Amino acid sequence: MNDTERGPGDRPALSRCIRIPADEFAREYWGRRPLLSEAATLAGAFDDLFSTEAVDELVTERGLRTPFIRMAHEGSVLKPASYTAPGGFGAEVGDQVSSDKVLAEFAGGATIVLQGLHRLWPPLIDFTRRLIDDIGHPAQVNAYVTPGSSRGFDPHYDVHDVFVLQISGEKHWRIHAPVHVDPLRDQPWSDHSAAVAEAATHAPVIDAVLRPGDALYLPRGWIHSAEALGDTSVHLTIGMAAYTRADVVQTLVAVAGDSPALRSSLPLGIDLTDAAAVRAIVEQTAEQLIAVLTSASADDAAASTDRVARRLSARLTDATRPEPIAPLATVDAIARLDGATRVRWRGSLGARVEQSGDKVRLVSRLATLTLPGEATEALRHLITGAETVVAEVPGLDESDAVVVVRRLLREGFLVALE
Repeated sequence: MNDTERGPGDRPALSRCIRIPADEFAREYWGRRPLLSEAATLAGAFDDLFSTEAVDELVTERGLRTPFIRMAHEGSVLKPASYTAPGGFGAEVGDQVSSDKVLAEFAGGATIVLQGLHRLWPPLIDFTRRLIDDIGHPAQVNAYVTPGSSRGFDPHYDVHDVFVLQISGEKHWRIHAPVHVDPLRDQPWSDHSAAVAEAATHAPVIDAVLRPGDALYLPRGWIHSAEALGDTSVHLTIGMAAYTRADVVQTLVAVAGDSPALRSSLPLGIDLTDAAAVRAIVEQTAEQLIAVLTSASADDAAASTDRVARRLSARLTDATRPEPIAPLATVDAIARLDGATRVRWRGSLGARVEQSGDKVRLVSRLATLTLPGEATEALRHLITGAETVVAEVPGLDESDAVVVVRRLLREGFLVALE
């Protein structure tokens, strides 16, 4: 389903992480303030996403390598050699997780951090993809496994928003207001370590124990620390690298920078150490940029906006992955394809349909396909994500629909259903 076809409250993955309507969250909390959601108000616990059994399986059976696992003790990150080793004959790679070493460190109070679970653990692969569709920003998932009565990292802030989903055990969280509001990716908490440490000595904004099924939202910049209570605590941290207006400005400048006025050289012999001279250049450049952006015709302005949108969209596409497809099953489906086959658009695969004379183009990160113009209605229908029987694809007779669907399956745009 495309964003244009659903309401602001129709965000099922996001709704599992919050206790209020999605439109209220977007208006009152996103990027503004933290939100604690208790299990009683959520749609069930998170057992379907992750578990303690999943942790053991990943450590013992999946052949994890760094950086998909790391460990920390009392706020300090351990050297990989303390929890990795070669895998033996046929798997001599030296940075594979060693269950024996992990046991020793974990029993001694170290926290296990499983990173990139949105690429490793099937339930989280699907959930994260759907969450990205809901929030419109890149996301990734880590798991933090902390032995009882141990703390993980010192008070700090992240440069991305996070959802914390408590899987098992209990963890005591203390949240403090930012000392650096809305930090960018190149503005880590260590740049303000003294202020962060001082802020953490004051009364917290949120002082709560998260239990299984509880969730916590933290905008970037909010200071936090956590300590496991009693038994082992497992929680997921979903990090969201929110795009900012600074990203829009940078993209807009990149688009406008192709104008002749902004491509001209700076004066010969300019002294870039002379603050007054540089200030004059900055002021002149700002005036030229405003002139470029405001003097364009309506058509030029629309074209520039379209270029900005496409560049930002391409960034999101490059930072995320569409729904995985099964190569063997897809080839088998192509071989058996007929009018009764059911198909749907590949989840989270962005694309657009462009008319080009008597042809139609399907443009995406995968490829650009050119098809006869008669396929336009079919493409516009399929791209909505609706499950469709091939014989009922609009705008084409059955034989033509089979040809178009076969091409789309072969190129990875569609998924065949059982």
